[in-house]
Amino acid sequence: METDPTIPTPGALLPESGARDHDTREEGGGECGGGEDGGWEELVTSALLGTDRRVPARLAGLPGSDLPGALLDAAALHTVRRRAGLRPGPAAPPPEPAPEDHRRPLPGAARRRLDQLLAGRAAPSPAGRRGAAPDLAELLPQWLALANERRFKAPAATLPALLDAARARTDLRPQALLLAGPRGLWLARLNPEWRFALRGAGAGSSLPDPGDREGVRALWDEGLFAERVALLGAVRTEDPAAGLALLASTWSAERAEDRLMFLDSLRAGLSGADEEFLEEALGDRSRNVRATAAELLSALPASALAGRMAGRAVTCVGLDRTAQSPTITVEAPHECDAAMQRDGLAATPPAGRGERSWWLGQLVEAAPLSCWPPRFGGRGPEEIVALPVADDWQAELHAAWCRAAVRQRDAAWSRALLGSPATPPATGPGTSSLAERAQLLSTLPPAERARWVGAFIAAHGLSEAFQLLGVCEVPWAEPLGGAVIDALDIAREAGSYPWSFSGVMGLAERCLAPEAARQLESLTARPEEAEDISPGAGGYWSEAFQRLVSTLRLREAMRAELTEPARTELTEPAR
Repeated sequence: METDPTIPTPGALLPESGARDHDTREEGGGECGGGEDGGWEELVTSALLGTDRRVPARLAGLPGSDLPGALLDAAALHTVRRRAGLRPGPAAPPPEPAPEDHRRPLPGAARRRLDQLLAGRAAPSPAGRRGAAPDLAELLPQWLALANERRFKAPAATLPALLDAARARTDLRPQALLLAGPRGLWLARLNPEWRFALRGAGAGSSLPDPGDREGVRALWDEGLFAERVALLGAVRTEDPAAGLALLASTWSAERAEDRLMFLDSLRAGLSGADEEFLEEALGDRSRNVRATAAELLSALPASALAGRMAGRAVTCVGLDRTAQSPTITVEAPHECDAAMQRDGLAATPPAGRGERSWWLGQLVEAAPLSCWPPRFGGRGPEEIVALPVADDWQAELHAAWCRAAVRQRDAAWSRALLGSPATPPATGPGTSSLAERAQLLSTLPPAERARWVGAFIAAHGLSEAFQLLGVCEVPWAEPLGGAVIDALDIAREAGSYPWSFSGVMGLAERCLAPEAARQLESLTARPEEAEDISPGAGGYWSEAFQRLVSTLRLREAMRAELTEPARTELTEPAR
């Protein structure tokens, strides 16, 4: 085949380009073809604009129909030359050796299970029905928590997949990084995609012992922010006074956003010994810091701020004994003065909220609950909550008492505001909000919490119980577990579709005690479908219960594998 002499071949372009490359290497070194950057930019510009609008100088004179092919030939040649001519850079110094992790290695079965769970996390979700197989991605958080409770370390070969899992799911990060330990942090420093580990809770795995004063001081002065937050929490847990002294030593030099995070760390071990520091923080230049300091002080019923709030609150809420029956009267504040604002009250209400009701709610929320029995003639929380409230102030007053009970972790007031679980939420005391009820439940002992939610489900079913189940201790204690199973069975018998209860089913897979699998066996069979139930519902329920049973058995196996002692030959060699 004859070649058109007007079209330059790739070889025809090489001498000219090669000469320029030689000059560039002699003058500046670096990447071969560096002097061709202008030529490359010219090719790119022509490709973007089109050869009918911009023709590279080297292709000038070619017929228009031949220009696109010639442009691609020139670009291909240029690309190969640039890649082939790259000079190797200087060798980088090798990283420091990974630190030792002296925790126990995982038993063999548990190692294999971790690999399975991490692989299942990345597997694509099947379209449509979930089938009867357990959801491995949802079991990974529970496996990590169990492994960390038993103080195992992650196998070195698993660290990349573990860090990838933590990067993809923020809810996994604390447990995944704890299992990864100091070697995980060492590895994270070598990959920008894992840089989150250096800012997260996992930084605490390389902390010095709280009793090592020199190590603590050095890390506090020089460490990353996440390391300093974790260090403050660790020292605070061991010695609250030492943690407070550490924070106070650099408080004035910290950034506002850092002061806020550090101040939040004082929640652990909060006591009257922190009051002086928190009172000073009320004058901080950051509004958020002031608000957090006021919240922490109001959680100390004996603090001076709590006393000031009590004095203001009792002037707004009282008892009218002249009425036919004792009635609570409310006179909301008429202003929010500078002293109130210094003590944490926000003067400007949210959109759609009245100023006076906004100020009243903040006052009552911050006042110690111990101020109300004397104000109401020695009545206890249940009697006070049962009193009628004049002028439609009941919802505002009870909501503020709910927030106070949660903030002050007062179980007696929480019980009074929750009322009987058999009472419909809309007519009960305290609040009809299930989110606020869940917060009140969190202040009760775990066993009492499970009994209350179990009785609520027995009275009202599962449709309104999802948020309440989320605050119950795992695995669910009886009678809560039995109440959930009974309610699911009732829904199945009624012919409802199981996806209406998919949220509760997902919780049951993670939270029911594994022993409940035996009780659920009878529900896995496909029932005969009556004419008045939804078509196909029986098959879906059978599949959902099969998945629930298989998940519970897998959780039981996971627990047994992590209890198995690690064999000597499985210990990782030193690296």
